[in-house]
Formats: sequence, structure tokens, C-alpha cells
Amino acid sequence: MKNDEIKNILCIEDEPEMIDLIRLILNRHGFDVQGADGGREGLEMVKKSPPDLILLDLMMPDIDGWEVYQQIKANEKTKDIPVIVVTAKAQNIDKVLGLHIAKVDDYISKPFSPNALLKSVQRVLGIEVS
Repeated sequence: MKNDEIKNILCIEDEPEMIDLIRLILNRHGFDVQGADGGREGLEMVKKSPPDLILLDLMMPDIDGWEVYQQIKANEKTKDIPVIVVTAKAQNIDKVLGLHIAKVDDYISKPFSPNALLKSVQRVLGIEVS
């Protein structure tokens, strides 16, 4: 990744430990990771300062992740931001729904390996892996 192009990633997740873990993994590779505590805060942050990529949890108490996703995609300013769904809901039907019906850019099941997260982020952002 070129040094002058720090990619901003917003992690919308209701578990602070998960945000910290994702930040730890991705900061090491030159990404700037912001955390939003749940769907409502995430939507506010996306509107205020659209990130280069959104990592989105599906199971959140305030607003369900699919609802957050639909609102992001319905907004002209934010509809082109790529979204990677990060969730513990690992059933295959959810993955199929996510990738094909909702057209999310990728899908990572918790627990994930740091390498799987990094590869997904790099692929979705079109970053050459050295």
C-alpha cells in the first residue's frame, strides 16, 4: 500500500473488544480504523465522514446490520462504499443472502483469522498484496 493513501475503515460493531481486535490487526498494515458502537452511531459516522470501507456486524441491539446496510446503500453519498459483513451468524443461507441478494462485497464469519480479515479488506479495496 502506498504511504500517502491511508484507507479509512469504519467498523460498526456492538462489541468494543471486537473493534479493538480489528483495529489492532488492520492498524499494523497501515489502515486507519474507526469504531462505531452499534448501528445508529455507525450510520451517523458514515454520513459525517464516509469511510473507504465499512466492516459491518449483523447482530446489534439498536439497529440490525441489514437495516444499516440498506440505509447506506439507499443514500446517494454512501451507496458506493464497499461493505464487508463480519458476523457470528455463520449459516450458509446467510452467506448466500449477503453476497447475492444484498450484494455485500464480502462476508467474514467470526471467529476469523487475522490473515482472513486482512486478505478480505485488501481484496475489496483493490490493494495489491505484496
